[in-house]
Amino acid sequence: MPVPAPRGARSRSAFDARLLIGIALIAASVGGAMLLGAASDDVRPALAASRTLTPGETVTAADLVERHVRLGDAESRYLVPAELPEGGVIVTRAVDAGELVPVSAIADRRSTRYGAVVIGVTGRLSGGILPGATVDVWAAQQAGGGDHFAPTVIVAAATVVSVEVDSSGMVSGRTTGVELLVPRERLALLLEAMADGDAISLVPVGLPLGR
Repeated sequence: MPVPAPRGARSRSAFDARLLIGIALIAASVGGAMLLGAASDDVRPALAASRTLTPGETVTAADLVERHVRLGDAESRYLVPAELPEGGVIVTRAVDAGELVPVSAIADRRSTRYGAVVIGVTGRLSGGILPGATVDVWAAQQAGGGDHFAPTVIVAAATVVSVEVDSSGMVSGRTTGVELLVPRERLALLLEAMADGDAISLVPVGLPLGR
C-alpha cells in the first residue's frame, strides 16, 4: 500500500508550481513589452500637406504638418523633417491636403531640374487643363514655303502651374497664357518652337474615365 506524501511536501510542491507559473507570466510580460517597443521603433516622422499643394509654388515648413507613421521600406519615398531644406521646396505635382509628401512631387528650390514658362494659346482649351494637371506639349512646325510638318511632342508630362483666361472667366474661352513647369532639358526646345511661331497645343495626360 503506497505511503501518502507528507503534508509539507505537498505544500512545497504546490508553491513551486505557482512560483514557476509566476516566473513564466513575468517573462511573457517582459517579452511582450520588448516586442511592443521594437514595433514602436518602426514609427518615423514624415511630413504631410496641411492644405492642397499646387505645382510651381514654394512650400516651407509652415505649409506642412508632421505625422508619425510606420513606412517600413517606403520611408525613402516620402519627405521627412530632416530632409526639408531651410528655404523650402518647389512642388512639381499636386499633393492633396493630408497626404504625405512624396519626394517625387517636389524639387529643391536651388535645383535646375525644372523651369517655368508661359505659353500663349489661342482658341479653346480642354476642360482638363487646370492647375496641377499633367499635359503633353505638341508643336506643329511650318516651313518657309508654308508647308506644315507633322505635329510632334516636344515636352512630355509638363505640369500646369496656372491658367490665365479672358474676362469671361471660362477656362474653355480664349486663353491668354498657360504657365507650365517644364523639365530643364526640354526648355530650350520649347522656347525655340515658340520663337519660330510653331502651332503649340496642350493635350492632358491621364484624364479620368468619364471626362
